[in-house]
Amino acid sequence: MIVALLFVAAFLAFVVSAVAGGGAGLVLVPLLRLILPVVSIPGALSIGTAASAISRIWLFRRHIRWDVVRRFVPTALPAAAIGAWLLTRFEPAYVEFLLGCFLLLNLPALFRRGPDATPEPPLPLARLPWLGAAAGLLSGFTGAVGVVFNRSYYRMGLGKDEIVATRATNEVLLHLLKIALYAGFGLLPRSALVAGALVATAALLASLAARHVLSWLRESVFRRAGLIAMVVSGVAMFSLSGTRIMTIHRAWVAYVAPGDEREVQLYWGGLRQAAIEREEDGRLVVERVVPVSGLPPAVRAALPAIAAPRDIVMIEEVRGQGRYFEVYWRRGGIVRKAEVTPDGLPRHRALR
Repeated sequence: MIVALLFVAAFLAFVVSAVAGGGAGLVLVPLLRLILPVVSIPGALSIGTAASAISRIWLFRRHIRWDVVRRFVPTALPAAAIGAWLLTRFEPAYVEFLLGCFLLLNLPALFRRGPDATPEPPLPLARLPWLGAAAGLLSGFTGAVGVVFNRSYYRMGLGKDEIVATRATNEVLLHLLKIALYAGFGLLPRSALVAGALVATAALLASLAARHVLSWLRESVFRRAGLIAMVVSGVAMFSLSGTRIMTIHRAWVAYVAPGDEREVQLYWGGLRQAAIEREEDGRLVVERVVPVSGLPPAVRAALPAIAAPRDIVMIEEVRGQGRYFEVYWRRGGIVRKAEVTPDGLPRHRALR
């Protein structure tokens, strides 16, 4: 059942990918996780993506823009090797998060009606070596290539058939290089090869179907599909990488409502760092945890009169309509709070 679902999903994903310029991995990665270990998924997916690219090259070979390929590929290949090396030393979630933010910048274009009043300037071919290096580096490091660079193909004035053919030609060697690297690292066991062959078969059939779809698809619809793919990919990369970063740094957001106050707390490294609070009178204030060394001299001098240093739990700087400090301390199992002005005048109040 899972195998049949994977085949159908791969077929549909690669048809959409051919039209929208990427995004097949967003659908296939969750399914591949059901049958493969996580480390084997990129290799299996690369096999299918390489087969898709090869079939598109054959089917659309008359539309390949070789002037683009000659400038793109020579810098993309070594950059992809560098990206694969960086993957063994750095966490890619940070780059994926930035890529997600970049892709989300295309969201306003989805709601634009009619032609753009200020169209983007054409992309000079002289910049393609830099574009190839960036694509190769990202491909090796994060696996993201297609949707990130959709707009660059539009700016070069390529038609839909030229984009499909040229993009496939630019990327096929990157995929083959990644497959070789994954095999060299021992990340292509037999199960990954079988899954990759299944995805590759679906990708080949999808390329045949995509050829007929593109024949009746209007250029404007083709470009809008590319924009939708960029935004959807941006949402996925933003959310998935953001979750990963928060896990790495033990970060989270909490909502608490002690008494009549409402507070959104921000945690980083497992510790509370800041909060936005709605006080009893409806005012919003921003609270930031500060060490004793960061307090004004008058506030530090007032601390012994409030509590012993060992009893102090936390000190926050509060900014809203004015500025003051909240000192929390524990006594007899009860957490108490004192509000201290910058000149050191305290006012005690027990927390409920």
